[in-house]
Formats: sequence, structure tokens, C-alpha cells
Amino acid sequence: MSDLPRLELRQLRYFAAVAEEMHFGRAAARLHMTQPPLSQTIAALEELLGTPLFQRTKRSVALTAAGAALLPEAQRLLQQAAALPDLVRRAASGASGLLSLSFISSADYSILPPLLQRFRAHYPQVQIELREATTDVQLEDLLQGKIDAGLLLPPLPEKAAALLEVRPVLSEPLIAALPEGAVRKRGPVSLKSLRELPLIIFPRRIAPAFHDTILSCFRDAGVTPHIGQEAIQMQTIVGLVSAGMGMALVPQSVSNLKRPGVDYRRLSDPAPAIQTSLAWRRDSPSSVLRALLELLDEPA
Repeated sequence: MSDLPRLELRQLRYFAAVAEEMHFGRAAARLHMTQPPLSQTIAALEELLGTPLFQRTKRSVALTAAGAALLPEAQRLLQQAAALPDLVRRAASGASGLLSLSFISSADYSILPPLLQRFRAHYPQVQIELREATTDVQLEDLLQGKIDAGLLLPPLPEKAAALLEVRPVLSEPLIAALPEGAVRKRGPVSLKSLRELPLIIFPRRIAPAFHDTILSCFRDAGVTPHIGQEAIQMQTIVGLVSAGMGMALVPQSVSNLKRPGVDYRRLSDPAPAIQTSLAWRRDSPSSVLRALLELLDEPA
């Protein structure tokens, strides 16, 4: 530890008052103090800096070159110091800081845009870091503390469920994404009428529950699908449908992804609801995350 004197904000505040008033008496009155201790503080500051800051005569006070150079920096530091309490209060309340949020691709066509719009309207000073990732990648990032929260497909595996909280944010039915012209009649379609089309689906390791839900739809309809292609991104799946490589069952909001050559249809078979949920670490200290959760509790 050094025994050298340290510059204090109080000294800078006294210096700025004298520099702005160009008069020790008026500066002392502004600071609600007498002139002698003000003069002593300025003298101590000049000794600390090793140079005069003011040229003094019996009738006037003027800044030296060193004082003129110090004044804007002193004013900047004083303004920053004055803003610190508000900065800390905003950070503690979640009104400022960083929110790291991951999302599955289907959330980009449903819950994510309105959620971000609401959050920015309430907390404009929060920086949001967005990452698109599959559910399995998000779970690993959450467990390692790399992200604050993730929009993903539940349920969670046992290891993750012990450490994470989950809140449903969207429930929507599955629909069929078909190559244009694959079905001529209008309206809902049955899975039996689509059994000749190869199925394009997520690999089971990426989203086991979603994968199993899709296959159970075919099983309940008495159809054994032929899996023609696997893909890990919803945009890729829809792109493969557009290329005529098969059909897919996708959450209804994916129909907002308009691609030439893709025909979205409701199912005449019972269509299970797909849940999109927000997950976060149960022990997260993030006040910004708490602000997001509180926003989700409010009516949209």
C-alpha cells in the first residue's frame, strides 16, 4: 500500500467551484463553508498535483494552464460520481445491465419479438444479448452459467430440472408444412393422406420430447412415417419442404416463416399442443432476469 496522498472528489468539487465562480468568497458561499478551509483545500490539491491551479491577486483569480486543463476533467468526474447512486439503484432493480437470452428458432416467429418489444419499452437501458440455439445447447449453457435464460422446448432432463426453473410462455398446435401442390383439396389434412411424403424432423438428441410428440401423432393416426431427412434448425426444415424433399410437422407460429413452395395446413387429426417455455437457473442473482420474469407476470 502506498502512503502517497490520494486525490479526493471533495478536492475536485472545491476546485471546480472556485474555477466556475472565479472567486474564493463566492465559491465558499456556494459550498456552504467559510473561505479559509476552502483556500487550504485548494492549496493542498496544488501541492498534491505539484503545480499551481490558480493565479491569485488581491483583486482577481484566474486559472493557470494546468487549472484550465484540469477543469473539464474534474467536471466530468464529478458528473460521473453524481450519477453513481442512480446507476446502482437501476442495476439493483433490473432497469440496467445485460440480459443474455437464448431462443429456439420457432420462438423467433412467435413469442420472442413481442417479448423483446415489451421489455425494451420497460427497460430501455438494458443491453440484450440474443443467441439462437437448440434446446440441448441452451440447457448446457444454462447449467454452465453462460446465459441468463432460454426460450426452449420442455420437458427438461432430470439433471437440468434439479437446477433450473421453467415457466410456460406459449402453447400452440402442430400443423403440417407441405410442398406446394402435394395436396390439392383445401382445408385441414389428415396424416393418412400424407403417408407417402417423407418426413423431415429434428434429430431426437436435439429435442427428444418434440421428436417423440411428432412421431406419436403419426402413431395415433395409424401411420408409420418414413423419415427422409433430419435437420436441427426450423428454417432448414422449412427450406427442405420448400425444395420438395418431404413434409414436416411444425408449431403453428412457424407459418409466419413465408417460403415459396410451402403450403401450411391445419391437421384434421388431433393435434397436440407444443409448449415453449422460459428456463433459467434457480440460483441466478441477475436482477435483470428478475425484471424479465416480473414482466411476464404482467398482462400483455
